[in-house]
Amino acid sequence: MKQGIHPENYRVVAFKDMSNDEVFLTKSAADTKETLEVDGTEYPLIKLEISRTSHPFYTGKAKLVDTAGRIDKFKNKYAKFKK
Repeated sequence: MKQGIHPENYRVVAFKDMSNDEVFLTKSAADTKETLEVDGTEYPLIKLEISRTSHPFYTGKAKLVDTAGRIDKFKNKYAKFKK
């Protein structure tokens, strides 16, 4: 194995899914300044928008995306720049 190519800060990190507040622990070298206490132990915290506990593929629940509302919102926002 080559020396000096592996990260020095490889440690247990808490990943928190912000959409459903699910927390899981795994090893990572990702940098973070926030911490979270899990079962009396403080871990570095990485916040996620979506994870296996909230992704529609894994949960079997599809989310309805309001694309028409987004388009109307965009048109209204930039209508003032129209000549």
